[in-house]
Amino acid sequence: MSENSSSGGLEAAFLANRDRLLRFLIARGAGEAAEDLLQEIWLKISARNTGPVASPLSYLFRTADTLMIDRFRSARQAQRREREWSEANDGTVPGVSDSPSAERHLIGREQTRLALETLNALGHRPAAIFRRHRVDGIPQRLLAEEFGVSLSTVESDLRRAYAALAALKERIDEV
Repeated sequence: MSENSSSGGLEAAFLANRDRLLRFLIARGAGEAAEDLLQEIWLKISARNTGPVASPLSYLFRTADTLMIDRFRSARQAQRREREWSEANDGTVPGVSDSPSAERHLIGREQTRLALETLNALGHRPAAIFRRHRVDGIPQRLLAEEFGVSLSTVESDLRRAYAALAALKERIDEV
């Protein structure tokens, strides 16, 4: 028997039993990956130059089973690797609290106060537009309607707010 005819026999068995193989993979827990596994089986048998296979259907089911085991092992190894990496790199130090120190709380409050003062110094409308856009996530076009101003006015107010906050950040970073 030639190599092409044995490969053709496997391919013919695959095509004739594709639905059975699919049900087998789903029953083994492949879920949505069952079609991908079938494609992988097809690629394996169409690329492989095997000799005559005495029982092509058994060969296909064994190949499907082996692929499922490989996929399960790979997923389990990836989960273990991810868990070990997370445990090693989560940034926690045994015996040390993860919460910010009292000093960091005070610094955060002071910087928040400075940011609010900076925004309020721009006037009510620019500060309100900035808050509604950045905090509440309201699009600029809706803000223009809400405040009864043009879109370019909203953009101008946002530019002023961004510039003022950037200048504040530079001052804070200098200290």
